[in-house]
Amino acid sequence: MRTLWIKLLLWGYAVLSMAPLVVMVLSSFRPTSEIFDDPIGLPTGSAFDNYAKAWTEASFSTYVVNSVIVVVSAVLLGAVVSLLAAYPLGRRRFGGRGLFTAYFISGMTLPAHLGVLPLFYLLESMGLVDSLLGLILVYAAGSIPFNVFVLTAFFRQLPYELDEAASLDGAGPLATFWHVMLPLVRPAIATVVVFQFVPLWNDFFYPLVLMRDESKLTLPVGLTHFFGEFQNDWGTLFAGLVMTTIPLVVLFVLATRQIVAGLTAGMNR
Repeated sequence: MRTLWIKLLLWGYAVLSMAPLVVMVLSSFRPTSEIFDDPIGLPTGSAFDNYAKAWTEASFSTYVVNSVIVVVSAVLLGAVVSLLAAYPLGRRRFGGRGLFTAYFISGMTLPAHLGVLPLFYLLESMGLVDSLLGLILVYAAGSIPFNVFVLTAFFRQLPYELDEAASLDGAGPLATFWHVMLPLVRPAIATVVVFQFVPLWNDFFYPLVLMRDESKLTLPVGLTHFFGEFQNDWGTLFAGLVMTTIPLVVLFVLATRQIVAGLTAGMNR
């Protein structure tokens, strides 16, 4: 009986949490006049014009493409660099390992926004202000401390007998890393990818500071222009919000199993 009540409570919470999203999706298919007349009504006909208007007239296509390029590139670059750093820190014993680990972890203790002024001057000296590449590098560098912290812990959990078995089969360090260790830490990789993708996709601060050209803006900053231009066109506003949310929903749906495996790894040990 207790289990039933817990399930009912969780399902009730899920329904309450999803209700605003459902209303947003339904409203994105309705003309603005219908939304004003009946805010939570169902669509009475096809209204894909809202999506077409948001995609073309509101430059949403530009914002979406910029966000995809920046966030995907930054997440992949940060994950690759973090894996290459976390593997020796987690699997090899060498002098100074603790110092290097502390160096990476210290990056999590420093508020990144406090260093925006020297960061801006650094990027300006390199010609990377108002550049998607500069934004990618900033995001990738900022994700490395957390990624290394998580991935190092996962690498250390793996039995050291795996290295010995791979060595006996003739595998070198690179082959052991690629064919043995990497498949075993996929839950951790999925975890760090999702935990970095979401805040980067929603980040407003760095694009606002580093970007000047409107054609290079990402979605969070682009949305402010969008809201100002279409503040009275609610149907188009909801369509834009749906397009902003879809990548996050798809990511969570595809990576849920790996995320749960990564967050619960080692609980039964």
